[in-house]
Amino acid sequence: MESSSADFSTILNRILDTAADNLRIAKILVQMGLDPNSITYDALFNRLLEIVLANITLANMFALVGAVFLVATLLMHTMVPLRVANMAGCTFFVAFGALSGNVATFILYLLLLPINAIRLRQMLNLIKRARIATEGDTSLEWLKPFMTERKYRRGDKLFKKDDAATEMFLTVTGKFLVREIDVELPPGRLMGELGFLTPNKRRTATVECIEDGQVMTITYDRLLEIYFQNPQFGYYFLVLTSQRLLENISRLEGIIAQEKAARQTPATDDIA
Repeated sequence: MESSSADFSTILNRILDTAADNLRIAKILVQMGLDPNSITYDALFNRLLEIVLANITLANMFALVGAVFLVATLLMHTMVPLRVANMAGCTFFVAFGALSGNVATFILYLLLLPINAIRLRQMLNLIKRARIATEGDTSLEWLKPFMTERKYRRGDKLFKKDDAATEMFLTVTGKFLVREIDVELPPGRLMGELGFLTPNKRRTATVECIEDGQVMTITYDRLLEIYFQNPQFGYYFLVLTSQRLLENISRLEGIIAQEKAARQTPATDDIA
């Protein structure tokens, strides 16, 4: 055991000695073609300038521009410009790999290009559909690429009132009943979106499956991720959910008006 520790210590010391030797200023200056004993700032500057000029090639210029775009992606807060800058950087690195004969770099960034293009297209479609939703079309089917499928049988409860809310639903097939207000939800309707907006994230009603069907689900964490990737989507989603809330309020007002009318009718009959 002691011998093994000693061997490891010896190897580590050799590695450190070698690294320290390679990092010595004198050795670096010699590798640059300078004399460590007669070094001046002018000589160092001129030598660095010569190295830079010697390495100015079309391939390296492409690599430099590509690096600028990729570094810029780290400073961006929204996803659409980030994807665009990433694609630009990948394009320049593909050109660098082709001109320099670096196969690994060429293949890597060539594969990254379509991946970024697909994600960019999804995000742009998301924004476009969300904008359409604010103009009257409240369908949320454009969220399907970001959702997962789930099936329910008749009698299954999707969630109960006061349950913890963690996801939103979009009905695809079947029928679902909101117990508290006795309202059926056909395909294409949104469920559970209010839990995303309430502070305590609790269900405000019970939803039960009354006809075998399929829904698409998306977690609130995923919605937050999409929002932070593109705040513009967050605005449109807020408008859309507000429309849903206004629809619910209008429905409840109609129920209250019917109840009032029903109460007033017997009184009128008695007077007659």
